[in-house]
Amino acid sequence: MNFNHFLTSYMPDPSIGSKKHFQDMIAQSVLAEELNYQTVSVPEHHLVNLLMMPSPLQMAVKIASVTKKINIATSVVVLPLHDMRIYAGEVATADILTEGRLTLGVGRGAFSWEMDRLGSPINKSKEKFQESLEVLRHLLDEEEVSWNGKYYKFEPITIMPRPISKPTPIMIAAMDPVSIMDAAARGFHVQSTVLSGSKEILLERTTAFKEGAKLLGEKGKMLKLSMQRVAYAARDEKDAEEKNLMAYEYYKRFDNMFTGPGLVNRGLIKPIERNQTLEEMKENLIICPVNQMIDKLSVYAEAGVDDFIVSSSFGQNQEDIIESMQRISENVMPNLKNVKSRVA
Repeated sequence: MNFNHFLTSYMPDPSIGSKKHFQDMIAQSVLAEELNYQTVSVPEHHLVNLLMMPSPLQMAVKIASVTKKINIATSVVVLPLHDMRIYAGEVATADILTEGRLTLGVGRGAFSWEMDRLGSPINKSKEKFQESLEVLRHLLDEEEVSWNGKYYKFEPITIMPRPISKPTPIMIAAMDPVSIMDAAARGFHVQSTVLSGSKEILLERTTAFKEGAKLLGEKGKMLKLSMQRVAYAARDEKDAEEKNLMAYEYYKRFDNMFTGPGLVNRGLIKPIERNQTLEEMKENLIICPVNQMIDKLSVYAEAGVDDFIVSSSFGQNQEDIIESMQRISENVMPNLKNVKSRVA
């Protein structure tokens, strides 16, 4: 199981300033390469201070300019917010400038408050996402593409420049087992998450991926399943307790956007009360000392997860994030190298 450092881009205190916030993420990306993380992942969200990344392709190109070999993934681009005729050219340019290190993670959107304000209501986003994805694939892989669909109608066009990756690696974000199985069966890499959910949900999703990939035969063996979780390698139990409290506050804001009313003031998401208790969250997240983290992540490796995406920031400072990255690299990764998947 490989490790992927996710730039959560959470800025609870705006007084830190956007310049330092982004400099810190660049520093994390450089360190991730030095510590043998396989990938750095970049989100896309707008108008809020959580998962704050209006232009993930710009960030990907910047990361590529200060690193040499680490893979870079968008996690994930919200396709319904973009015009594929323009965006395909931007993806091709980013593919060139990252020297083929880019994996394009895509999704339909997650925050209804955000999607409504950007003119793409989430209750219509699934259908638009599906058509956008097909348009994007054709524009990246073919020349003189025309289209006559519900959301796109255009005469033959060829995007320029042409991408150097053939084909451009695309990963679909999916949560429910049916969507995961369908994405794998169609030949896409898949990214999922169980958020603060249970081991049973994890196994349900990994099994769906394996079943979908099997339908492709040998080609399915080339597909990868990535799983994202909030994770932090604590110094000790006291540090873990402190960071779990921070994570609980983070999820009060995440829940506000993901399932809640969308209460935002000048870009800052307000906290709301959670249905899940602190103790329930602690049981399901991976915020713990190294020895416990190894045990918890062994479950992911045995379930068949190819890439574990470490959602790296939920309110702690840069020093704590870096120390956790180092502990994961030095003490966790070596212990998971030889763990074999138990999922057929």
